[in-house]
This record gives sequence, structure tokens and C-alpha cells, in this order.
Amino acid sequence: MVKVEHHFDFGSPNSYLAWKIIPDIEARTGVTFVNVPILLGGVFKLTGNQPPMVAFGNIKNKPQYENLEMQRFIARHKLTRFKFNAHFPVNTVQIMRGAVAAEMDGVLAKYMDVVFRAMWEDSKKMDDADVIREVLDAGGLDGARILARVQDQDVKDKLLANTSASVERGTFGAPTFYVGDEIFFGKDRLRDVEEEIIRAKA
Repeated sequence: MVKVEHHFDFGSPNSYLAWKIIPDIEARTGVTFVNVPILLGGVFKLTGNQPPMVAFGNIKNKPQYENLEMQRFIARHKLTRFKFNAHFPVNTVQIMRGAVAAEMDGVLAKYMDVVFRAMWEDSKKMDDADVIREVLDAGGLDGARILARVQDQDVKDKLLANTSASVERGTFGAPTFYVGDEIFFGKDRLRDVEEEIIRAKA
């Protein structure tokens, strides 16, 4: 069996865009991606990396080109519901801990669906506890329970462990994919991810 992992943080618009494409790759390859919550701020701290708008913000033409590539990706895959979050950057500590809690409770897929849509389709302020609870409740999840679990030490420790282990494997940003031991960074490498899955299955 080929193991494919998707290391993500809800604060990354590219994580959202990749998440929208993953089901198509799963359907074509018959391989289910394993979603691994990581804290992007922690990844940046451990690697010395910076958000693109900081790292490249003063480079003439590069931010404009990166935006053009994003628009091309959105158009290619008809991701018409994408909307850049009006509250960006959003502190994702609570919702990423929530992802760990949701995983422990066996509802990670549903949680990801609800939170990604809130972040990158409905432009919700997802670092406000009241907003988070309302979004989760509206999505059929127990918002109060998940927010309570966010404070549990086992949840905090698991997110930190996920993040550290991800960086040790080679992660420096999100989304990052692993097909076996092969690493692929960014939504624009999803074609390569699919090719590697097919190669590994052969």
C-alpha cells in the first residue's frame, strides 16, 4: 500500500486550494490521503521560513506573478467559491488544535470541510472563539466540545509533535505532501504527487 500524507494548516490559502483537488486524485488513484494537522507558525519558527508576502513582498513583480499563478490554478480547477479571507492573517492555533481534537474523535474529514469553507469561502474570522463555535455548530459539529478540547494538554502536545516531526522530515511550509518518503511542496506539485502515487503503485 502506498501511504500519502497531506500536511496542512487552515491559515494557508494554498492548503485550501490543494484540499479541493485532493478528492479527484484519490478517485483517480484509489489512494486515500492521510491528513496531518501542523502549525504553520511553528514550521516557520523551526525552519526560519517566512510567509510569502513577507519573504517576497519587496521583490518587484514576484507577488504579482504568484497571484497570477493562483488565479490560473483557480480557473483551471473551477474553484469559484474561493474568497481571500478578509481577516488574513488569521491566528490558527485554536482551529489547528481543533483539527487534532477532531482527529482524535474520528471527525477530522468533516471538521476540515467545515473549517476550510469558513476560512476560504465565507471569510470568517476563525481566530475568534465565538465565531469558531458558531461555524462548527452550523456545520453539525459540537463547537463547545471541540473548543474545550483545544485546551487539553494531549491535544496541544500532539499538534506540537506533528509539527516537529513534519519539519524533521523536510517540511518548510504548507501544504506539504509525502508519497512514501518522497516530499512535494505546494498545490502546484499535485500533478507530481499523482504521478508518484501511480509510479509507487506499479
